[in-house]
Amino acid sequence: MEGFGDDEIESILFIGREVSVYKIPPLKANEGHRAQEWGDLGNPLWKGRMRIIERSSGVAIQFEDATTGELFARADYDPAKPCVEAVLDSSRYFVVRVEDNGKRAYIGMGFLERTDSFDFNVALQDYTKRWRARMNPPESSTDTPSPHVPAGPKKDYTLKEGQTFSISIPGRAKSSSPGVNLLGGSSSGSFSSSGSGIPLLPPPPRCLNLSDVRVLMRVYRLQSDCT
Repeated sequence: MEGFGDDEIESILFIGREVSVYKIPPLKANEGHRAQEWGDLGNPLWKGRMRIIERSSGVAIQFEDATTGELFARADYDPAKPCVEAVLDSSRYFVVRVEDNGKRAYIGMGFLERTDSFDFNVALQDYTKRWRARMNPPESSTDTPSPHVPAGPKKDYTLKEGQTFSISIPGRAKSSSPGVNLLGGSSSGSFSSSGSGIPLLPPPPRCLNLSDVRVLMRVYRLQSDCT
């Protein structure tokens, strides 16, 4: 049975410390394998360890002597054509298709503990997922537009030569500096907008005494001097 190259990097995906191998009867038509049909399960054909080894050239399931490491059987694992099949009546037993110099044979395999059979399944499933991802790589991100970027041409918000813009700040009213009315109030309501520069006084009260008239005259003179 042809093995890996000596210069390949080896990665161990799973190790079964104690595995039993059985000789199995031919598969009946339209029926799956059953471990109870393998005879005395306490008297296996072979006992040893089993390793799933990954290298750049592929993955192999190897049955080896636990002490010397001597190879007993080997199965190249191809996710497109799996060489491992679970039996119908137990979760600890499997049927494995092994090859040697172009010859195929089917052997039964059993784990002592269910946790080992579970880890064995997980190791094969993880490798199958990676193999499928490698065979069907996702499309390049440069060719696929981002869903966060809206479609359509981009707008140019840069200022061209000679263009300006203004900013309106809410809550800021235009300042005004109305003239001060010496009699109180705003100048806009007290003075008329006539052509002369001297503002007009508001009309006097209906009845004015002499002191009120003097005050008004003084104010009028002050305003006249200021202008």
